[in-house]
Amino acid sequence: QVKMQVQANGALLEDVYTLPIGIRTVHVTSTQFLINGRPFYFHGVNKHEDADIRGKGFDWPLIVKDFNLLRWLGANSFRTSHYPYAEEIMDLCDAYGIVVIDECPGVGIKTAESFGNKSLQHHLLVMEELIRRDKNRPSVVMWSVANEPASELAPAAFYFKTVIAHTKALDPSRPVTFVTDANYARDLGAPYVDVICVNSYFSWYHDSGHLEVIPLQLTAQFEDWYKTHQKPIIQSEYGADAVPGLHSDPPLMFTEEYQKALLREYHAIFDKKRKEYVIGELIWNFADFMTNQGTTRVLGNKKGIFTRQRQPKSAAFVLRERYWKIANESSCLPPIIKSHALFL
Repeated sequence: QVKMQVQANGALLEDVYTLPIGIRTVHVTSTQFLINGRPFYFHGVNKHEDADIRGKGFDWPLIVKDFNLLRWLGANSFRTSHYPYAEEIMDLCDAYGIVVIDECPGVGIKTAESFGNKSLQHHLLVMEELIRRDKNRPSVVMWSVANEPASELAPAAFYFKTVIAHTKALDPSRPVTFVTDANYARDLGAPYVDVICVNSYFSWYHDSGHLEVIPLQLTAQFEDWYKTHQKPIIQSEYGADAVPGLHSDPPLMFTEEYQKALLREYHAIFDKKRKEYVIGELIWNFADFMTNQGTTRVLGNKKGIFTRQRQPKSAAFVLRERYWKIANESSCLPPIIKSHALFL
């Protein structure tokens, strides 16, 4: 730790700041993500700062509960979707050895106006603020400059080239990405990222109810992206809504059985492609969360593997078995147990 004290004319003043220090290296090749020179496979979650009663309000007992659940899962990483999280949460990531993709609030970049000069200048400032705050955190291994932008629009090329170059100039030590749901052949920002992060919801938003399409479509997704860009790929979102306690056989949408079945179809392809160039999988979502009221949501987004009250659905046990198996087979060490190995 580095401890700084403010002095004036030899007298010690009240202001003291303690900065924890962690030293590690991050490097990206065309097929791997390396931490301290060792291949790292992201097996984790997307999160939100949300829960009953407090909503997005800061709640220490809830945060400790969440990190204990991450340990129970065997998760080694998460993305701060879609905004910077409280500094206290980042402190626990450093302490627990949770690897973080740190995302700015670049969500909703959907129109041509969103790519205008005013937005661009603000985006550059936002990245400066985020990097200034989190640059010394060993848990942060990659910056994400946006979530699901309309990156197929013509202005997106210059926009993301500028934002990513600015981010790299501020911090040359970390790779930079943004999370895309655009078509691989039309995404104009992807040439500038270090890692391709792709969101897809096969057999949910597309071909709803048809689990059999997942192997074909997911395989094609990975192969198309890699052939086009020759960069490692993270499945940055995937999943299905499940109303806790709702069951059916055969598995139908919104049941716990369907959520489990969808995850297993994705996992079978992940296991094939992680031998090549897929470097991570982040489930959407860690826990159910509240959304605006509308005809497509029933008391919020139900894609959590835990309920909003942090009770496990059946899918949580599927992920727990998978994540601990991956951790035991590889160098992607689970949190707490050997967290120091990430930050030598």
